[in-house]
Amino acid sequence: MAHGKTSYVCLPCRASYKQPYPGYHDHDRVCPRCTEPLIHVGSAFAAPKRRDTAAWRTLSVLLHAGVRFHKSCCGGPGYRPRTLSEVRERMAYARATGEPFAQALVRHDLPQRPGGRGRSAVPPPK
Repeated sequence: MAHGKTSYVCLPCRASYKQPYPGYHDHDRVCPRCTEPLIHVGSAFAAPKRRDTAAWRTLSVLLHAGVRFHKSCCGGPGYRPRTLSEVRERMAYARATGEPFAQALVRHDLPQRPGGRGRSAVPPPK
């Protein structure tokens, strides 16, 4: 079993907890405040401040789409949207292209609009 800590969050309480990595016989982890199940988010997670409701809404979208914050070979988890507008851009891109939401949400850059005028929710024509 790996030694070290990983993060879990409770979305209703807007709380994050560092806990030992899950083991084979671990039980489901629950929030010590509300007893709702905690969501395993990964060891490269940095929690937003509890009062930052927009950041927690953004995090909720990411987690419900299956995006997590695990370390990669190069360090951190890679790009993750930080604002609801970045989430909306990527969700629109996913709807327009058929790309899975979880994949679109972790795209650092979206294709440019034809003519190079900013980001587009749809890919340029071929």
